[in-house]
Amino acid sequence: MPNIRNAGFTRRKLLGSAAGVAAAQAQTSPAVNKFSAPSDLKITDMRACTVAANYDYPIIRIDTNQGVSGLGEVFAAGVKGSALVLKAHILGKNPLEINSILRAIRNSAGQNFWNTGYGAIDLALHDIAGKVYGVPVWRLLGEKLRNKIVIYCDTTGHKDPKVYARRVARRKADGFKFFKMDLYTSLVRDRPGAVMPRGVATEKGLGYLCEILAAAREIIGWETPLAADHFGPLNVDDAIRYTKAFEPYNLAWAEDLIPYCWLNWRGFKTIKEATTTPVLTGEQAFGLEEGFRDLIDNYAVDIIHPDYVASGGFLEIKRIAEYAAAHGIATALHMPGSPVGQVAMAHLAATLTNFVACEHHAADMPWWQDLVRKPAKPILKDGYVDVPDVPGLGVELNDEVVKEHLRYPGYFEPTPMYDDFITSGFRRAGPWPHFDEEGKWCNCVTY
Repeated sequence: MPNIRNAGFTRRKLLGSAAGVAAAQAQTSPAVNKFSAPSDLKITDMRACTVAANYDYPIIRIDTNQGVSGLGEVFAAGVKGSALVLKAHILGKNPLEINSILRAIRNSAGQNFWNTGYGAIDLALHDIAGKVYGVPVWRLLGEKLRNKIVIYCDTTGHKDPKVYARRVARRKADGFKFFKMDLYTSLVRDRPGAVMPRGVATEKGLGYLCEILAAAREIIGWETPLAADHFGPLNVDDAIRYTKAFEPYNLAWAEDLIPYCWLNWRGFKTIKEATTTPVLTGEQAFGLEEGFRDLIDNYAVDIIHPDYVASGGFLEIKRIAEYAAAHGIATALHMPGSPVGQVAMAHLAATLTNFVACEHHAADMPWWQDLVRKPAKPILKDGYVDVPDVPGLGVELNDEVVKEHLRYPGYFEPTPMYDDFITSGFRRAGPWPHFDEEGKWCNCVTY
């Protein structure tokens, strides 16, 4: 141990040095949010609006008694009422008690894009918690493993391979580095002998579909990830034919090959074992136990694909993804929504140990980024989204632009019609008129 006295230190100098360090730390540490008293925080309101977009964006806002609000989003193409009907279940509760609130409303969630208000509420509660504690949402979920999130860009279909190629080329020019194409069987319906009466491609039709794949590959090259989706009403045998035909094109995955895929894990496992084309599913499934466990336990897919709110929001997708990672299965994130959902999934993806990519489905909407003031544009840069390091989600709506694009009149208007319970399980409501155990008439509670 060095001799402090011989090193020229005195007690006074040592204390002075410590005071200087403390002063420097005080100058660099973030300011304490004195406006918020976490233990006294209460939810006072939930409001919403709907943006008219390629898929409508129902955005919710949860307000508190201390002026701190949180943003969330119902599934794109869904309706805001999916969240608003749960308002009465969360009023008066402390929004920081996220697990307790979500447990109380978990039965409201559903499969197949129904009742995605559960996931929207999860996002908004985390936004509030991050703001109150002065940390980004990713910090609430775990360690940040990456500073930016790779995006896979969806490309809508066209029957002419040359037109499809131009669409892919435009996305490549915009900097995207991971692509997905909508490869509808209906794209080749007009070609003789291409499609069976039940809407499934013949061998000739599969050849035509592969021409479209080849056109995309010619533009982006063979090392760039390319996935495909929306094939039509396939059964397991059809899906095997399709995926084997796709093998020469080195797809990152073939998506949602069969209906109700989260329920039919046996079918998916059969497909997976018959092809080298990776298979993926999960966007319509909610919950680890309810929607994903059988797929994962039985190694029925190569990649899982939870949706940003339909699968449950931050906490539930985190559970699903880490459970999958423990089984050696990777996670891609389905996200066809607004900048609220896009940035929210950047926070989540930053913490996932086996993450592949997150969807972006608005490359053809020039005003998509204008819906928000924060984070600063460009939100998507060179095919990535930066992970914010500011408190909460780090998203601030651009009120003027959102109002320009409303599907219905009304921008976060009061919602008193949802203050009372609209949906619930078993709920005792209070006193009722009857004779009590003593035979006396009362308007009282006797249980």
